[in-house]
Amino acid sequence: MADASPGLRERPLSPHVQVWRWHVTMAASIFNRVTGVGLYVGWLILAGWALALASGPDAYGAYSSVLTSIPGQIVLFGVAVALFFHLAAGVRHLFWDSGKGFMPRTAGASAIVAFVFAIVAAIVLFVIAHISQGSAS
Repeated sequence: MADASPGLRERPLSPHVQVWRWHVTMAASIFNRVTGVGLYVGWLILAGWALALASGPDAYGAYSSVLTSIPGQIVLFGVAVALFFHLAAGVRHLFWDSGKGFMPRTAGASAIVAFVFAIVAAIVLFVIAHISQGSAS
């Protein structure tokens, strides 16, 4: 028979983040959200670049010197990684929308591929940018 004792029963607790065992699909899910927010920063940087370009050579030179500094390059590399990871995560979600890739091994592998793709693609982008910048001089 069901427990009919009067009063409030203790509510079950949902598993807390500290209870879950971290795995790559959890990290990919969190990183996908973080990169989505980071891309807003990238759009602000791009808007600032466009405003500096429209404001004349002095403003553009000042903005370019900030972007080409070491901290500026680190931020731009982070934005590139965010862009490429968010792209790869979007492709993962397209496959999931078609009902494919839900097996734990497949989901884990696609998460690892998304992380590797983001880093490698950002490095390739920066290498191409630095090579083309050197040949333009």
